[in-house]
Amino acid sequence: MPDKSYTLLAQDGDARRGVFHSFHGDVQTPFFMPIATVGAIKGGVEAMEVRDLGFELILSNTYHLHVRPGEERVKAFGGLAKFMGWDGPILTDSGGFQAWSLAKMNQITEEGITFKSHLDGSPIILTPESVIDIQRSLGIDVAMALDECTDYPCSYDEAKASMERSMRWAARCKKHWQDTGADESMYLFGIGQGSFFKDLRSESAKILADLDLPGYAVGGVVVDFTRTHEAILPSMPHLPKDRPRYLMGVGTPLDILNAVELGIDMFDCVLPTRNGRHGKVFTTYGDVNLNAAKWKDSDQLIDEENDNPVSKKYTRGYLRHLFHVNESLGGRLATLHNLSFYGNLMKGICQSIDEGNFAKFKANFIEKYSSGNA
Repeated sequence: MPDKSYTLLAQDGDARRGVFHSFHGDVQTPFFMPIATVGAIKGGVEAMEVRDLGFELILSNTYHLHVRPGEERVKAFGGLAKFMGWDGPILTDSGGFQAWSLAKMNQITEEGITFKSHLDGSPIILTPESVIDIQRSLGIDVAMALDECTDYPCSYDEAKASMERSMRWAARCKKHWQDTGADESMYLFGIGQGSFFKDLRSESAKILADLDLPGYAVGGVVVDFTRTHEAILPSMPHLPKDRPRYLMGVGTPLDILNAVELGIDMFDCVLPTRNGRHGKVFTTYGDVNLNAAKWKDSDQLIDEENDNPVSKKYTRGYLRHLFHVNESLGGRLATLHNLSFYGNLMKGICQSIDEGNFAKFKANFIEKYSSGNA
């Protein structure tokens, strides 16, 4: 078991460079986690290809893996990492986000969340205790506490009641995590809530900090990326400096840069893989929709300034053709490019903080990315 979860190596303003000490190896921060919801990176990308792109930690989902194939089956294969051919650490979300995204199919009480399976309607109950047991059976490194993500917008009273319930659930998660010995094999992270009400965000962060957990997340902002700072800023003064800080479900390259500037260490988002599967790529000079007719005869490379072979080998005209004829190779190539773009962004962020010039790196990136020259 690691002696501690985080070591701070360098700081440039509030931007932090450090190391997250997981049970299956160190991870350089700030970092981005590709999404492997059901134990696979969508877009036809193998786990070890993600490793080759520089990613050291991936994210899967407790609810979806519980539904199928089931945590006991995964456990019989030796854990999720072995099951999917991955040799590094894994973080799993608890299923709390599904309480929001599948709101028509669930009931939330003090005990937990009762779902109707999105597959066959059968009942599924997630409690603070059961999500610890499920995540432990999956054999992952970081378990997220069960939480409730409110609608946006919501009233102050709704946000307060939801946040306070999430904090009670976090305390129950910690107790069960320790009582069952799960703390010897995986970390537990708490998730701050409170919608976009500053006092609720501050109170939530204080409560979580008092629980003395290995790491802390800012949750609930995925419903409105444009207001992330309103959730982050009230939280940061109360979160321990010697623990990793995770902004869940975020986001675009600019979202990540802005959050790093505020002191966030960890990110995840579906955008690189989802956009890639639909023919949309991130490039040095902005976003490109490869489905557009303008690329039909284009011999322009996907992104000649990105160092991945896919980015420098294939033309936009060729990928436009692949998407036009529904060839799955198009989604795979675009996804590989997008992941490499995000991987290089995080490498650049880490290097700039080490060198004390994060502000310059951010400004240069935004100048190119927003230039409209893609």
